[in-house]
Amino acid sequence: MSAAGLLLYARHIMAEHDADMQAAPLFESGSLPQWAEQIHDAASRGACLRVRGGGSKDHLGDASRGALLDTRAWRGIEVYEPSELVIRARGGTPLSEVEAALAERGQYLAFEPPRYAFAGTQSDGPTVGGVVASGISGPGRVTRGAVRDHVLGSQVLTGRGEALRFGGSVMKNVAGFDLSRLLAGSMGTLGVILDVTLKVMPEPVVSATMRFELNEAQALAQVNRWAAKPLPLDASAWWDGMLLLRLRGARAAVASAVQSLYREQHGEVLEPAAADAFWLGVRDHADEFFVRARQAVASAGQQGVSLWRISVPPTTAPLGLHGEQMVEWFGGLRWVCTPAPAAAVHEVVAKVGGHAQAFVTAQVGALVAPNAWSPVQMRLHQQVQRSFDPHGVFDTGRLWPRDTRHSSDGSAP
Repeated sequence: MSAAGLLLYARHIMAEHDADMQAAPLFESGSLPQWAEQIHDAASRGACLRVRGGGSKDHLGDASRGALLDTRAWRGIEVYEPSELVIRARGGTPLSEVEAALAERGQYLAFEPPRYAFAGTQSDGPTVGGVVASGISGPGRVTRGAVRDHVLGSQVLTGRGEALRFGGSVMKNVAGFDLSRLLAGSMGTLGVILDVTLKVMPEPVVSATMRFELNEAQALAQVNRWAAKPLPLDASAWWDGMLLLRLRGARAAVASAVQSLYREQHGEVLEPAAADAFWLGVRDHADEFFVRARQAVASAGQQGVSLWRISVPPTTAPLGLHGEQMVEWFGGLRWVCTPAPAAAVHEVVAKVGGHAQAFVTAQVGALVAPNAWSPVQMRLHQQVQRSFDPHGVFDTGRLWPRDTRHSSDGSAP
């Protein structure tokens, strides 16, 4: 469905809700009545609210605007059906709690949601709602899909103070376009995620990681050639002359692929413990590249060094931006730590049909720079946001530049 079609569908759903949902019970107990009252109060005052769980994504965009709406009290796993590969948890549920329950049954979240401990995460770590709202996936996203591809359904508390449920709770759902996927990457601008239903996967039978000495151009060309072959490739990462490939699947398939890749490129197989530590470091940005990038940003201060998250077609040649970089997703994701001005980065990326985000920067509010989206994209996003939140209660400015209608305490200036 096109972006315009999606907008029309969102409006249609909201119109149907106005006519048909009034008889449904709104809340049962706990934090929800308080949140609804807080939303109505903010709407009446022209103020905004800032949705926050564990706080591991506070470095993305300006997280200072709006009165705090803390979701961590609304927690707990509501439904888990291992045989159906489905789990539903409340938005404030710690990610660690969900993953522990899945691990007991030999299952996991295949999109590998990251934890950013460097960002001052609360003691319980990231929450399920925050995982979906940020829409950020780990190394396996290239082969197993993004966060939105694993969201089966959700319930959201909108800017009207109403609880809406979208999607379902089964793997095969053909009930039309699932608006719950809009929540992935919304950064809390559409409402409070009350619960989310996710599909889960069995843990891989066997995994192996190989390392090859290649420069960037060679690594990009080679990994795309291998990706076109029937090999159990699962993830890739290149940095500083080294390409690492993770293979996962049946034991025989992985063993055969390792032998084939060794004969072709003479790669080294990493010890399992070292391989696991590396991929966890890449997922959670605890790897040496990301540590050095954050140090470079901090030491440069306001002089303009930023860590950019750049999405491009996998076969794109090296971007040529000054600074260190790591390449993931068979070339589709480029992390670049550079002092280049934002306008120059966006210009380079736009020429290859990509998209750039300032991921870690000394400048506040740089999740999406002003020239990152086209006017059409901006208008569509804002119209969808208004369909969920007509009074701008959750319009904190984390997804796009905005005026300063709201002060940091959530009150109108």
